[in-house]
Amino acid sequence: MRITQSRRNFLTTFLFGASARLLEPPGAFAAEGPPETTTIRFAKIPGICNAPQYVAEELLRAEGFTDISYVGLVAAGAPAVDAVARGNADFTVTFAAPLVIGIDGGAHVMVVSGVHIGCFELFGNEGVHSIADLKGKSVGVQGMGSSQHVFTAAMAADVGLDPAKDIHWVINPSIKPTELYEKGQIDAFLGFPPEPQDLRARHIGRVIVNSAADRPWSQYFCCMLAGNRDYVAKYPVATKRVLRAVLKADALCSTEPSLAARRMVERGLTPRFDYALQALSDIPYAKWPEYDAEDTLRFYALRLHEAGMIKSTPQKIIAAGTDWRFLNELKRELKA
Repeated sequence: MRITQSRRNFLTTFLFGASARLLEPPGAFAAEGPPETTTIRFAKIPGICNAPQYVAEELLRAEGFTDISYVGLVAAGAPAVDAVARGNADFTVTFAAPLVIGIDGGAHVMVVSGVHIGCFELFGNEGVHSIADLKGKSVGVQGMGSSQHVFTAAMAADVGLDPAKDIHWVINPSIKPTELYEKGQIDAFLGFPPEPQDLRARHIGRVIVNSAADRPWSQYFCCMLAGNRDYVAKYPVATKRVLRAVLKADALCSTEPSLAARRMVERGLTPRFDYALQALSDIPYAKWPEYDAEDTLRFYALRLHEAGMIKSTPQKIIAAGTDWRFLNELKRELKA
């Protein structure tokens, strides 16, 4: 208990000190006033790449939040979007493509910022050397509509494949896609941390696409911050403060990945510190100011429309499910 508390105190002190000048010009807090609510709930998602929403806990306290919780335990992607849309959580850091599908379906969510790029990797066997080679192949996914399925479908559509007809999607409720791939029972699967780190450590598999390095995927956000529509509308100051804390945490994941990795392991969100550290070191969190969140949603909306997975145009998706006011204000503060 003493060790845990000591680590928490150390991390809190570090976070406050290291982030004091990030996105925080003199007088910014006083000018915008206190948050309208001091309660914030994030959808609890296991994994590594969404670390900023957990690293942000102490930063959220500095922003005036006193009741901070991570609720439920849902998979990233569609389940996380649904948790926020239904009001079971206020915010989530989750994948862009499932957010587009949720907005197309009328989900009560509002995307307010991009968070990071480059966390997913496409693995293939000897017969898969490119995305186009997925035609006629078996691809393992957790479920239809899962992050694995949606991103792979978008990638297939980008090279002219019809995801519904050209790919054999394999779903096994009792075995993860990474295990099916390892056993040679599928041709390909899309891995998210810590799956790629584990396979590489054991010298298993071949990476066909690395979204942190390969275009066009490396040009767009992977994960984005989305809030419940009512929360964003009712609590604009609180929303801005949530976003500021998450973007500060983004920077800390980049500058101090070991502390972020330790936080994820201590919370039981991933079992191995070494894989977490490797993933957090590889994901370019600090590059968020260089990317355009609206372009990300436009890109995925086009791909998913081509794949027949949404009906709305990119313009409708952006108009119905985004609010960039808070991000634009913070960017102006950053330049001040």
